[in-house]
Amino acid sequence: MRILAILILSWLSAWQAAAQSVDAGRAQVELISERSVAVPGETVWLGLSFELDPGWHIYWLNAGDAGIPPSISWAETSDLTTDLAGEFSWPTPELLPIVEGEIMDYGYSDFVVLPFPIQVPEDSTGEFTATGRTDYLICKDICIPESADLNLSFGVGDTQSPNIEDASLISTALADVPPVFDGEARFTKRGESWVLSAAGAALTGDINEARFFPDDHDIKHAADQPVSFGESGLQLVLTPSGPTDLPEKLSGIIKIGESAVRIDPVAGDILPGTSGRQQAPAINLAGLILLAMIGGMILNLMPCVLPVLSIKALGFVHSAAEGQASDVRRHGLWYTAGVLTCFAGLAFAVIAVRAATGIATWGFWLQDPLVVTALILLLFVIGLWLLGWIEFGSSLQSVGDSLAQKQGSAGAFFTGALAAVVGAPCTGPFLGAALGAVLTQSDLSIFIVLIAMGFGMALPILLLSMIPGLQSRLPKPGAWMDTLKQVFAFPMFLTAAWLLSVLGALSGYRSAAIIVAGAALIAFGFWALRAGRANGKALLLSLLGLATVLPVFLLMSASTGFEFLTGGAWLLGLIMAFVVIARLPAGPVRGLAQALAAAALIGGFAWPVWQSTSAVPATATQTAYQAGYETEAWSPERVAELQAEGRAIFVDFTAEWCATCQANKLQTLQTRAVSEAFTSANVAFLVADYTRPDPVIAAALKEHNRAGVPMYLWYEAGAARPEVLPEILSVGLVTGLVEAN
Repeated sequence: MRILAILILSWLSAWQAAAQSVDAGRAQVELISERSVAVPGETVWLGLSFELDPGWHIYWLNAGDAGIPPSISWAETSDLTTDLAGEFSWPTPELLPIVEGEIMDYGYSDFVVLPFPIQVPEDSTGEFTATGRTDYLICKDICIPESADLNLSFGVGDTQSPNIEDASLISTALADVPPVFDGEARFTKRGESWVLSAAGAALTGDINEARFFPDDHDIKHAADQPVSFGESGLQLVLTPSGPTDLPEKLSGIIKIGESAVRIDPVAGDILPGTSGRQQAPAINLAGLILLAMIGGMILNLMPCVLPVLSIKALGFVHSAAEGQASDVRRHGLWYTAGVLTCFAGLAFAVIAVRAATGIATWGFWLQDPLVVTALILLLFVIGLWLLGWIEFGSSLQSVGDSLAQKQGSAGAFFTGALAAVVGAPCTGPFLGAALGAVLTQSDLSIFIVLIAMGFGMALPILLLSMIPGLQSRLPKPGAWMDTLKQVFAFPMFLTAAWLLSVLGALSGYRSAAIIVAGAALIAFGFWALRAGRANGKALLLSLLGLATVLPVFLLMSASTGFEFLTGGAWLLGLIMAFVVIARLPAGPVRGLAQALAAAALIGGFAWPVWQSTSAVPATATQTAYQAGYETEAWSPERVAELQAEGRAIFVDFTAEWCATCQANKLQTLQTRAVSEAFTSANVAFLVADYTRPDPVIAAALKEHNRAGVPMYLWYEAGAARPEVLPEILSVGLVTGLVEAN
């Protein structure tokens, strides 16, 4: 008997679970077991194995927009019955985009094992059989329902024996099943979207991508899921598939790179520390560099840049006529260096702002009243120089000569930097897409693309300086140069006026008035320097004479003794100063006149700049539209309300400092054709004014992968997601959208 028992145990230990692989047509299907021999009463893991033909796929627990997940039905003759078998443990699925932006499925391709546990009955002996059938949908270009007969048997005895090969397959599949998230997850409503926030150790670290796979169909599976990462976790923006009211539950898995976790969030406020760094989508860096270079070259055509370029062009004419080819080349290189240095500085500023706030948008420096104030005054002074009004002293005259005749490398560098600062915020053709894509990438990518943008802007001047054939085509110098230089002063003043309107929108009319007063002081200072050099005594005595006007009016309107005494003391002091200056020799008087002029110059710059640092932001104003339709302020909540009403929506993300925005208004959005089209179709026109910093608008720009304004969104009636329009609009484009609605 002992020998017989040993023989039986040896036979049982050598038992290999017998299974049949079935060729179901487009997949090899097999039921596998982790045990060759199981003991009665234990839990054993089985697996439904699919080896799929190339290009074919089957489906996950939630198939997505179309599909059916696999299922098993057990035969009446099977030892394995429904009450003994557990549910599938689903490994992490992959995205299956069927129609881009329209149909998205979740499933598996190539090879997958779907593990599930079974309970071996306590009274089992000998052999345990599992027979049944699996039904599944398998798809490629078409979808075909398939089925496969399942047949598995393994031994039952007193000692376990593993099926090493199949146990390894099942173990690998179980390791790919997302574990339950040990952190905290919530979901909340924001506008027409839902925000899923999750915080926990599994969602921190070097994460660049994430995606939510829902267990049910509450969201639009094909919609984008904008992701941002914070120090504690992440946020995903989800698009509801139906009403925007929050569901009772929103369970599923979050796939983070190659791993995943299962979450069961609760309704509640967004978790702190789950936002900051945006997901970095894959980009073609070489393509973005090319777009940035082309966009940089186009910046030279912007009206705010052309007057600055005229300074360089006039210098090239002068140097080329004198045969100073080396000077032309040197100044072309210095001009390029000025442009690239400015763009490098802007790149570092963008990176710093993004690191501090999580969001960086292009042209942000024109949202700072201090920067705008400095630019206005600088452009005003350049305009005065172009007119020839700044011609005093050898030192300042040499600066003017270096800018005009290009005999100074510093002037070339300064001209390039000024052109970059003034022209860079104009997000024209090619630049919107390039900057929008790169601002979510690594710091190095941002730096490279912005340097490429600067190189494109400097390239025309650089080529002109390096190619003698182009220089020979320049006109000969003559009296026309002085006339042309003076003509270019007026576009410079107009550019300053445009920036003055930007400052008014940022800080109110009082700041704009202070700028005008400061410009008057600067003009007086330059005039006084020249006039004082010729006859300082006459200048000072004339000013004292003008200063007596105010105290005379005070004396005439005095109603109290105090006011009379104050006015009288002031008038007496002016008379005494008049007598003293009249008796002074010419030398000291000239020094006093120049000191007065210098004080006016310093005050003209310092007073507006100081005021801009403490200016109170202007009240929110919407960019004026002179058209036959009404506009209103944009907000995500207002968009949701208008969508619920079934109206088409046009959204203009604009700013006072955006030259492209203003051109689109004038040439397209304010035209009669667009006005009539919007009015007749009852299109809602929303304006997102980004003249001043606005985190909600910045988030919307980031969501649609745009670096800055302009951005135009078009929502068809009933559409949940908008179409992002080009940066340059046309009447035909806009009216065509309305007619097709």
